[in-house]
Amino acid sequence: MAVRHRLIQATPEAVWDVLADGNLYVEWVVGPSEVTPRSGQWPQVGATIAYEVRLGPLRLHNESVVRRCVEGSELELEAKAGRLGTARIAVELRPWGEQCLVIVDEHPLRGPGGLVHNVGVEALIQVRHRAMLARLAKLCESEAGDRCRPDPPDVLGPVGHRPGTGRA
Repeated sequence: MAVRHRLIQATPEAVWDVLADGNLYVEWVVGPSEVTPRSGQWPQVGATIAYEVRLGPLRLHNESVVRRCVEGSELELEAKAGRLGTARIAVELRPWGEQCLVIVDEHPLRGPGGLVHNVGVEALIQVRHRAMLARLAKLCESEAGDRCRPDPPDVLGPVGHRPGTGRA
């Protein structure tokens, strides 16, 4: 079971806004391209998106189905990779001060992926998760702009003077 976490400089609400937008899936998940809604309203339970994964000359047609959704805090997907099997991918958001701790937990459910799951495969999943969380952080912190970042503290005071300068 591959578990990885990252502290994102954004509010949990802003991170959830990115996760809840099915059109942005391809922007933060490593591998998929050309995402197409297949059924349901993302991220409601049962909603499905289809996508293509390119591995060199190979083109795999996969899909992800929402299996569990707790709005604002948890999204669990079943990624279906055809003959390779399926995997459970859970994304949990935890408030961490004014930021968001994102925890990704992935493990195989069915098919050959579960049979060959070992330390080597686990290491590859960890590398993928690191890249995925970096993409999610970049997307949230840059594209969502002010919605993602909490307001900075007022370091200059109400009239623009630095504290301790003796000016009123």
